[in-house]
Amino acid sequence: MKRLWCAGLAAVMVASGAAAQQRYPLWPHGAPGFENRADIPEVSQDYWTKNVNNPSITAWLPDPKNATGTAIVILPGGGHELLVTTTEGRDVAHWLADHGVAAFVVRYRLFREKGTPYSEEDARADVERAMRTVRARAAEFHVDPHRIGAWGFSAGGELARMVTLSAPVPPRGTPDRIDSISEKPDFAILEFPGPLHAEEHVTAGSPPLLISAANDDRCCSGPAVDVLNEYRAAHASVEMHLYAAGGHAFNLGEDTPLTSLQHWPERVIDWLSDEGLLYHPKPVFVPK
Repeated sequence: MKRLWCAGLAAVMVASGAAAQQRYPLWPHGAPGFENRADIPEVSQDYWTKNVNNPSITAWLPDPKNATGTAIVILPGGGHELLVTTTEGRDVAHWLADHGVAAFVVRYRLFREKGTPYSEEDARADVERAMRTVRARAAEFHVDPHRIGAWGFSAGGELARMVTLSAPVPPRGTPDRIDSISEKPDFAILEFPGPLHAEEHVTAGSPPLLISAANDDRCCSGPAVDVLNEYRAAHASVEMHLYAAGGHAFNLGEDTPLTSLQHWPERVIDWLSDEGLLYHPKPVFVPK
């Protein structure tokens, strides 16, 4: 049954015909301070990519007839040693584009990869630059610059948390026009986010947040609950789905026998709809 379900999902994704991808480097000559490494090739096998030296975004744009004007910047996980660019990148982008959301998969630098010259701040700088780049090119991508979110998985969830709730790192090199644009997401999705985070200050006006994790995920259920409690204490907008089981990296529920996790993508659509990010305005709710 599990194999048939996964095969069915793959068939739907192929048949749905999400817009063709296009890749954009985040800096025209490579990452500031590391321009001489920009031409070093990446290495990709199976589900992962390593050796990222020229950070980039890959755009998956929806059919204009289906476009909502909302965009999401996707941050794959991989423990900062690799990037899961398939099930936590390309596949998510396909799925979002099929639902009318412009998707941008970030290939950020890896500060725990063996032999890396990069730091945690370099990874953060890449994510912040990705957010700024999508916002700077919003007209080109046909998205609303005030409806750009971040969706991070595991290590990518750590970076999504940082860009959403922490002060940015100082721009590297000579700042350009893009560096003057806000890097802050208008909303964020943290899926089994890891424990790494920076100093943060949550207020009632912090970006709306959707969080998910499995209770038996020893790594990443605790950090998810921590963020939930910060938002609750600040009376900020947050929704969380803590599943009883499922472990780590359930992604879009494409490879699990658990019905609840298979339906997780529907919860994402529900939340985006309730936030007014899909097709219709945000509904007005008056507590009784």
